Amino acid sequence: MSHAASAGDYVAIIGGGPAGLMAAEVLSANAWRVEVFEAMPSVGRKFLMAGKGGMNITHTEPRHAFQARYGARAEWMSGLLAAFGPDALRAWIHDLGISTFVGSSGRVFPDDMKAAPLLRAWLHRLRERGVTFHVRHRWLGWDEAGALQFSTPTGPLTVHPAASILALGGASWPQLGSDAAWVPLLAKHDIALAPLQPANCGFDLNWSEHFRSRFAGQPVKTVKARCLDPEGHEWEKSGEFMITETGVEGGLIYALSAPLRDSLGAAQGSTLYLDLLPDRSAAWVAAEVAHPRGSRSLSSHLQSRLGLKGVKMGLLHECLDKDTFQDPAQLAAAIKALPLRLKTTRPIAEAISTAGGVRIEALDTHLMLKALPGVFCAGEMLDWEAPTGGYLLTGCFASGYAAGQGVDAWLKRRT
Repeated sequence: MSHAASAGDYVAIIGGGPAGLMAAEVLSANAWRVEVFEAMPSVGRKFLMAGKGGMNITHTEPRHAFQARYGARAEWMSGLLAAFGPDALRAWIHDLGISTFVGSSGRVFPDDMKAAPLLRAWLHRLRERGVTFHVRHRWLGWDEAGALQFSTPTGPLTVHPAASILALGGASWPQLGSDAAWVPLLAKHDIALAPLQPANCGFDLNWSEHFRSRFAGQPVKTVKARCLDPEGHEWEKSGEFMITETGVEGGLIYALSAPLRDSLGAAQGSTLYLDLLPDRSAAWVAAEVAHPRGSRSLSSHLQSRLGLKGVKMGLLHECLDKDTFQDPAQLAAAIKALPLRLKTTRPIAEAISTAGGVRIEALDTHLMLKALPGVFCAGEMLDWEAPTGGYLLTGCFASGYAAGQGVDAWLKRRT
């Protein structure tokens, strides 16, 4: 038997990730009653998982460079970041009693590198402010009267909040709650949606069995990678990545995953060019490769003169044909621009995050759906993306803050 909650003066937030919780933070600070509905048995699951390798909360990069990390949505994100950007985020964390430090790369971490203490302190404060959490409550959409419908452990539930915020995540790591079940629910109401795609993802190649068996699981360190997006713009990034059983993944790959993915989607193929010796000039490499090697094998020569060995040498053999190896000029050029021809992205469920979602054009400046007054959206379910390194989390916090502020202003205009 279904049961219903009467219409109230509270705000319903659907989704207990960083965006939803930040919206609850804003609204509860403004004395609104807040009810958070979460499909999983507890809130913040993806947030906790993201913190297992070290909770990279944001970045200290200069403002213009920081905003540029949001690509096509940089201008739109600039407004959200102006209201709640990296500095405001750090101040808010410090106010929770969690100290932070800046790493050598400019990334910001809690002192203990963990997400759990931050989340515990945050939930404690929200509960003290009266925020109520309903776990194992899966949102099913709206009924004909516009009320929210949920499936719960005790049966169907219908609620009539004064306003609601959808913060339901994307489609990555569905086992932690972001399963994109909201897509058909919004599509039914003609909300403009961009197809969800993997972001911060790995890519598959056709490794030979020889290469896979020797090098899968090994890191490729200190390289510079570049690629072109479908518009012909060049992207470049230095760092390291990992060889996998099926292809490549890791920080350097994630940083370039958007242009690489978009090139694949444009049916023009994606090629990632690797500079295996980024600290050496092309002229130096050419001279060392051409240096007489006497009776030494080419592999011994390259290791002795250039320091190339292990997985980097393996990549050269994997990606180049015999004729290129026999031509010193071509070989030297390939060492500075080794082509990795990517075949496809890894599945969206494996990605760290997703691109696509509710189109920005479907929202007003306060993140309210134009077609559904009183319904706001925040977080990864919106059509934006960002690389790892603190940018993704900062964007989720900033959009949750904006949605909370938007609801506050909307409700105050109605009272």
